[in-house]
Amino acid sequence: MEMNKLLEDYGCLTFSDDVMKERIPKSIYKAFHASLDKGEELSKECATVIANAMKIWAVENGATHFTHWFMPMTGSTAEKHDAFLEPDGSKAVLEFSGKTLRKGEPDASSFPSGGLRATFEARGYTAWDCTSPAFVKDGSLYIPTLFCSYTGEALDKKTPLLRSCDALSKAACRLLPKLGIEGVTKVTASVGAEQEYFLVLDEYYQKRMDLKLTGRTLFGAMAPKGQELDDHYFGSLKRKVAAFMKDLDHELWRYGIPSKTKHNEVAPAQHEVAIVYSKVNITTDNNHLLMQLMQDIAKKHGLRCLLHEKPFAGVNGSGKHDNWSVITNTGINLFDPGSNPAKNKSFIAALACTIKAVDEYSDLLRMSIASAGNDHRLGANEAPPAIISMFLGEELEALIEEICEGKKTNKTDATRFATGVSVVPTFSKDNTDRNRTSPFAFTGNKFEFRAVGSSQSVAGPNTILNAILANAMEEMATELETGKSFDDVVKSFISNHKRIIFNGDGYSAEWEEEAFKRGLLNNKNTVDALKCLKDEKNIEMLKRLGVYSELELASRYEILLEGYIKTIQVEALTALKMTKTQIYPAVCEYLAKFSAEVITNKEAGLDIDFLADDLKILAELVKKMREQMVTLDNNISAAQILNTDIFDQAVVWRDEVFEMMQELRQTVDTIEESVDAEYWPIPTYIDLLFGI
Repeated sequence: MEMNKLLEDYGCLTFSDDVMKERIPKSIYKAFHASLDKGEELSKECATVIANAMKIWAVENGATHFTHWFMPMTGSTAEKHDAFLEPDGSKAVLEFSGKTLRKGEPDASSFPSGGLRATFEARGYTAWDCTSPAFVKDGSLYIPTLFCSYTGEALDKKTPLLRSCDALSKAACRLLPKLGIEGVTKVTASVGAEQEYFLVLDEYYQKRMDLKLTGRTLFGAMAPKGQELDDHYFGSLKRKVAAFMKDLDHELWRYGIPSKTKHNEVAPAQHEVAIVYSKVNITTDNNHLLMQLMQDIAKKHGLRCLLHEKPFAGVNGSGKHDNWSVITNTGINLFDPGSNPAKNKSFIAALACTIKAVDEYSDLLRMSIASAGNDHRLGANEAPPAIISMFLGEELEALIEEICEGKKTNKTDATRFATGVSVVPTFSKDNTDRNRTSPFAFTGNKFEFRAVGSSQSVAGPNTILNAILANAMEEMATELETGKSFDDVVKSFISNHKRIIFNGDGYSAEWEEEAFKRGLLNNKNTVDALKCLKDEKNIEMLKRLGVYSELELASRYEILLEGYIKTIQVEALTALKMTKTQIYPAVCEYLAKFSAEVITNKEAGLDIDFLADDLKILAELVKKMREQMVTLDNNISAAQILNTDIFDQAVVWRDEVFEMMQELRQTVDTIEESVDAEYWPIPTYIDLLFGI
């Protein structure tokens, strides 16, 4: 009975294609899909019928309002709710027209625009994304939309994503017939996103100003136990966590979000949920809704869900592994090598194009996952390095050598894995291992972009992935059209760009040296990573493919740098306030008590020289903390009045403010280890990481 209820409830809050088919005339349904397949504008008549059906369904599911749900450049989602109810004399009616479904008009002046809009120019438009289903949440019908300025520029993350999908489909449909593959009219990027997160008790969260304002702990000495024993990874779920996960799964399934896997991650209090693959724009919407639901449901369980990439120093941070594949409307996964990769032309072509794309535009890929939060995580022991490289594994590496050097390699058949236990049968073994240190790893029939940050929208990274692959496919098609042989083109693509392939330990110092010799970029922070948006090569490519205009790219450069500056500013001001109003007074109180005890013991004739030494060390640390507080305060003030180029401003916030914050943190964390727990004014890492 419960299982039947589970199946009945799946997708019940989503206006899916099946729901639409049941509720609108067959002719309208066919016309709707014809417009999707051909990439044509939906007629007003179709929109009107669909809007009415959507309204009736939404009201049946408890909706009184509707909202155009969009993704501004803040990195989160935005919504403005309007009631279906319209006054009609002394009565009221429920109204929701096709025009209202297709277009909305939120105020565009208060969202980041990077100079695209002046403050007094308020008009902006939301346009229905009919490729992604609407859903009901908290009494409102949510309609996924695009967000553009009055003058037509994209002010959101979804518009460029959909443009990149079109560019990829067009390029692949041009290339595939030249490989002898007919009948392909559409190619789609398919993505599955794995979401990592932390859970902490709400009572401790409320006492941490830094968690409330910045999403991460700006101070905190390591607990005596961290993740050294690896006992949390895949460990049994604590009762409170399991209850949260159960409610989360149930809610996700009601929205038709195929949550498949849940488990404890490596760090204490860290967990993961993995979602089954969907078309990239649907996965993007689902992931935004997932992040919102996680935070809402956590509160109901007396918890707080932390999505920051590095909420705690010294233990693993959180990522969002982006599993990306490319699939034709005829069912071919272009990244599936099949049983004989060497003879699979579509796979070899897609692989060669991907190698070329990632090498040529590694700077854009690094930019796509750049943020102040992700800067803390990249290169640490749980995340890939900031150097973009590709992992292919032994089998594909041998295939690459065969293509480039002409050396025939023996095909490795799948072997059987024997446990050595008589009652346990053997099972097939993959031909290659995985590499957890690679930022962009081939994992059987897809690439896993492991560098994406846990709080980030997957729209940005996938926009770049789609675009650079589309560009490489266009170039391959052009070369084949000039009469070059397929083998020669593939060999050229791979030979000229195989420097990007690295199957070793990405954490090692040797790889950093080797990457430098190969000429690979190592942009270790967001400020350096964003410089590529000024590169003419990148601007030309994205503009030519119709993914971004030059003006839109210039705006992204401004928006992302401004976002970095504001993030560091909020963190620095929070760190300063915490030390001034919480930590410094508490430590001074403890110091006074400690000093009094030393004097009392000395007067009593006790041998307490060691206590006097400890007091002196602590007093020196407190003095150092105060000096660093003053320096940080001065550095913030100086950075706030800068009137230079925004890039130069970002450099100052990075080098003068952020670095000073780090120095202050080191001192405070050292002091924490010497102060009695009863005097420490904020919950510690022991409380936060082991409190549930």
